[in-house]
Amino acid sequence: MVFLQKFGIMTIDDIIKAALKEDIGDGDHTTLATVPADARGKVKMFAKQSGIVSGTEVAKRVFTLLDPNTNVEIFIHDGEQINKGDDIMHISGSDQTLLTGERLALNFIQRMSGIATFTNQLVESVKGTSCTILDTRKTTPCNRLVEKMAVKAGGADNHRMGLYDMIMIKDNHVDFAGGIKKAILSVNEYLRKNKKELKIEIEVRNFDELAEVLETGGVHRIMLDNFSPEEIRKAIAIIDGKYETEASGGIGIDNIRRYAETGVDFISVGALTHQIKSLDISVTTL
Repeated sequence: MVFLQKFGIMTIDDIIKAALKEDIGDGDHTTLATVPADARGKVKMFAKQSGIVSGTEVAKRVFTLLDPNTNVEIFIHDGEQINKGDDIMHISGSDQTLLTGERLALNFIQRMSGIATFTNQLVESVKGTSCTILDTRKTTPCNRLVEKMAVKAGGADNHRMGLYDMIMIKDNHVDFAGGIKKAILSVNEYLRKNKKELKIEIEVRNFDELAEVLETGGVHRIMLDNFSPEEIRKAIAIIDGKYETEASGGIGIDNIRRYAETGVDFISVGALTHQIKSLDISVTTL
């Protein structure tokens, strides 16, 4: 089940329960004061804007965590196209549950669908190339799991979930370590001593740093940071297939195709999760 999906120490249930606690506190007093406890009803969640939907199971789980007897029927599933006016799901159960869970369920599905929709636009922009679009760690604190799920629903891949599942030697690590060679050697020694098998990626800022990485070796992927498409082509020719390549920095919907056509293996885009407009989705009674 999607709500048991786990990366690191977080599950979907952990995220939803924390969000419910944040929102409800010691009670939804408006609903408790105005709506009889035994009243039951039915609502629909529908699209007011076209896009790619994500977060259907998360929204469903909001209601079923509040009351396991809530019935949720999903018509359009994560990763599928929705058009304005489409019914995404119907929810029936206690009126109090429907009212208390409505806003939180919408918060999840609106934001996740916004991420999935924008992600899909970028994925479609590079269609026909061999390039894979990746997200980054530029996510909302404690909501990384759901945001990265939305990226997947949009057709892109996740980079790393956190600091624990991949080595990423960035410019500051290089500077603090005393240089590229020292950083790479230290990482490999650390992994050996701690019996860890993690892929190693290193960021380079120019061709001098690229040359030093190639001379040192000991990595799996090279991130070409803030390189132009022309520089990316030149770097890929120099790397000559010895390592995976990734482009990053200043890449968006307007220029991503030019970068993808260089032959780079991956393009990471922070904006997938940190500059998103939520999709317009609403709830009304049936």
